Amino acid sequence: MKITQVKPYIMWGGDAGVKQFSSTFWGGGAGRNWLFVKVETDEGLYGWGEGSLVNQTPSIAEAVNMIAPTIVGHDAHAIERHWQVMFLHNRYRGGVIINSALSAIDQALWDIKGKALGVPVYQLLGGAVRSKIRTYAGAGDIQMATKLVQHGFTGIKTHGWYADKDVEEKKVVPWLREHIAGLREALSPDVDIMIDNHGRSRPALAIKQIEAVEEFNVLFFEEPIPPDNPECLKGLRAAGLKTEIAAGERAFNRWGFRPLIEEQLVDIIQPDICHCGGISEMRRIAALAELYGIQVAPHNPKGPVATAANLHVCASIPNFMTLEHVHPVPLFDQVQTSPMKMIDGSYALPTAPGLGVDLREDVIAANPYRFRPVIQAFCADGTPAHP
Repeated sequence: MKITQVKPYIMWGGDAGVKQFSSTFWGGGAGRNWLFVKVETDEGLYGWGEGSLVNQTPSIAEAVNMIAPTIVGHDAHAIERHWQVMFLHNRYRGGVIINSALSAIDQALWDIKGKALGVPVYQLLGGAVRSKIRTYAGAGDIQMATKLVQHGFTGIKTHGWYADKDVEEKKVVPWLREHIAGLREALSPDVDIMIDNHGRSRPALAIKQIEAVEEFNVLFFEEPIPPDNPECLKGLRAAGLKTEIAAGERAFNRWGFRPLIEEQLVDIIQPDICHCGGISEMRRIAALAELYGIQVAPHNPKGPVATAANLHVCASIPNFMTLEHVHPVPLFDQVQTSPMKMIDGSYALPTAPGLGVDLREDVIAANPYRFRPVIQAFCADGTPAHP
């Protein structure tokens, strides 16, 4: 079975339907673009993958077009061969653009292989080690968190800073303590609370933030500092914090994750299946983390194909913790021919061959790419800050 075509599709994921869940801060109401890739074969089978990255989808689509000739005409079953070709034969390899294109194509090839053999992809990864996959969603305020819990989520992630822009460090710690105290009071003790700091703080400030909320039993504190220098996490480790540290959404492939894992700088890694190298590489990253007792909570504010791909990896790895999920948006279901069903905040194991998700190309065409302005954060004196 030969690969005949590799086609990228960009669609606007929509924002009109998330107003009931969105707040003035959290990005759910801002909308985002999805980048899907369809790999076709000479036997009529095809597979879907996803490499979504908000504003960078046009660049990733061009990267898909650039990579496609290296695998077209070759055996669709040779997934590892294609992964190595796509990775090694780009002299300046790595980075979010090429890695996202590679990741999407890798997912699509696993989808084809599962369909050809008549089994869900997780069966090709060694089978399932659990019967369901737990998810969580992001909330900017108590009202939003309450609605998401009513929707079925049993875990809520919120932000570590009080605003997207015009930020002042002196306000952060007292605001965060009040914010998390309010969430904990409003939510059942059975609902986990997580904090995403978006890599905004200096190590010393991040320590103060975490210390301020430790009494509220936060499940994890994500990206406490910028991802550029993982060595700085050593200061947080030395501070004796009780709250677990999570990071890794902006790391690529096993080489990018190696310092986080081998130096045990975090308790939880967060690979993104759209950027880390796809299904193939996420499995390898998870296996490396397992050696050190580190859990996996994939970064996944994405579309339905990425979510489906994550379900198969999460079903098959022993150190899975929880899966991030996009806010409930109508197009997430509408673009699928048979929408996946989440019950009580979890997905059951997929049963259909391949990834178990198929897309409606008419819906994709009816919702073309939209430019989404990037968040620009500044300190009170005008200095650019981490958004």
